[in-house]
Amino acid sequence: MADRYLHLTGTAPGRFLTRRLGLPQPAPLRRWSLETPTLDGPVLHLTAGEPAVPGEVGELLARLGLPVVEREQASRPAGIVVDATGIASATGLAALHAALHPVVRSLARGGRIVVLGTAPSPEDHHQAAAQQALEGFVRSLGKEIGRGATVQLVRIVPGAAASAESTLRFLLSPRSAYVSGQVVEVSGAAPDQVADWFAPLSGRTALVTGSARGIGEAVASVLARDGARLICLDVPQAEDELVRTADRLGATALALDITAPDAAERIAAAVPDGLDVLVHNAGITRDRRLANMAADRWASVIDVNLDSVLRTTDALLKGGTLNRGGRIVATASIAGIAGNNGQTNYAASKAGIIGLVRSLAPRAAAEHGVTVNAVAPGFIETKMTAAVPLFIREAGRRMNSLSQGGLPVDVAETTAWFAQPASTAVNGQVVRVCGQSLLGA
Repeated sequence: MADRYLHLTGTAPGRFLTRRLGLPQPAPLRRWSLETPTLDGPVLHLTAGEPAVPGEVGELLARLGLPVVEREQASRPAGIVVDATGIASATGLAALHAALHPVVRSLARGGRIVVLGTAPSPEDHHQAAAQQALEGFVRSLGKEIGRGATVQLVRIVPGAAASAESTLRFLLSPRSAYVSGQVVEVSGAAPDQVADWFAPLSGRTALVTGSARGIGEAVASVLARDGARLICLDVPQAEDELVRTADRLGATALALDITAPDAAERIAAAVPDGLDVLVHNAGITRDRRLANMAADRWASVIDVNLDSVLRTTDALLKGGTLNRGGRIVATASIAGIAGNNGQTNYAASKAGIIGLVRSLAPRAAAEHGVTVNAVAPGFIETKMTAAVPLFIREAGRRMNSLSQGGLPVDVAETTAWFAQPASTAVNGQVVRVCGQSLLGA
């Protein structure tokens, strides 16, 4: 369903009226396309204080192929990257203010700000306080910057900034249009090489559950665009839509109930050469307040959204179906972070996905060479949200820093970033794709 309010605020009378009434002012978001694959302008490189490793962030930015300028050269930067890795005290935070205060107003519409920090130290509480302060700073700046711009914090390991290349490529591009206010921790793990950044998944096999329609279809489309060989999986009841999606993408359709006892065996049989990317997207809702929720409604949601993910993941890892260097990406939800009225079953299942990711990620990497991450969508424009009552739908759209709903492709682009070979150092992360929703952390 079209966002008529967004269209209204794009007209002169609409802008005048909404400003007079103090209403949200959403800006149209610039998403990736063949015509607009990169930001439209240079990236301004700033340093807040003394960097942890002089020169390494400059070297990283040079690898991205974006025009990088210094402060005196930037009149309207499309991106700003601030190296705050060396801030280790409360007084040192003044350097962050000094770096951004003079230039933040000059950021182009739809621009990107990325603050680079490092992990808070368990031994140095002054450094830990200063680096944790960056999180509050980034989340607040994301809520006030407006004009479709986004702000993120990326924590890197000093001396291993090259591991963050895929993350910077994603965050400093139109692909991250609906991701803001996020904190991404990047380890020092060496990334796998990417021969072609326009087809980073070339030669890799990916399977997406729940891919007949909606977000799953968008994920499959973006992975195929990025060069992956696709297997599209959905329930037999959706086989007609599933086949249409698979045919459009040149993919293989696998009609299968992911809760079936032999689901993992059938997936393994469909990928005799192994699987490089496993996307757990299938999910259902059976909403009722707990007092009115029958046991079967509870059980079905937990089974599809969480238990089937646990069972198939365990079996595919144990059986060696997931190749070394593989990627597991699961779909959580901001409901699993903030809760939602009438969705105790759904929120429990999605919070469970977050627990799965945080626990499994380090062991899967150590034992199988596989990363495990999750996307947590907020209000995404789908057929399901189009059926939501008008006022609730409008609240969902406006209650985020970008004042609009996201699109399925926004979830897909984040999933594709996790799936890249170069994202080896991105592990155990839960990234909200919600326009920095006012709900949840």
